[in-house]
Amino acid sequence: MAYWLFKSEPNTWSWEDQVKEGAKGAEWDGVRNYQARNNMQAMKKGELGFFYHSVNEKRVVGIVKVVKEAHPDSTTDDERWHCVDVAAVEPLPAPVTLDQIKGEPKLEEMVLVKNSRLSVQPVTAAEWKVVCKMGGLKKPPTA
Repeated sequence: MAYWLFKSEPNTWSWEDQVKEGAKGAEWDGVRNYQARNNMQAMKKGELGFFYHSVNEKRVVGIVKVVKEAHPDSTTDDERWHCVDVAAVEPLPAPVTLDQIKGEPKLEEMVLVKNSRLSVQPVTAAEWKVVCKMGGLKKPPTA
């Protein structure tokens, strides 16, 4: 079981937009970075990820689940680009900011801290538990 973090600009695709898609979810499309694409190609159905609002907010606001494994991105004819489909699972009771994450010693090696520009990134099981706790979840969800 792997965990992930998906970054989105809230004015382009927000948590509220994701929630509106319901259980069927939506493509996490438009990613044009090879490392992020490779991360999506490694994902398995049922794995969980943080939904992160980037740009001005810079905070984890919810949890999503991979509902469809990597497939061609429908926003391009270029066969190099793939995406997964994700569905909202639940919001974090207390969104966790990037500053809070950077201030937590247990998260100093988190990809978000080391490479905050990567749009789709792995999260370790230990990091998952810490961020979920910081976000007010008494029991971190598991797939």
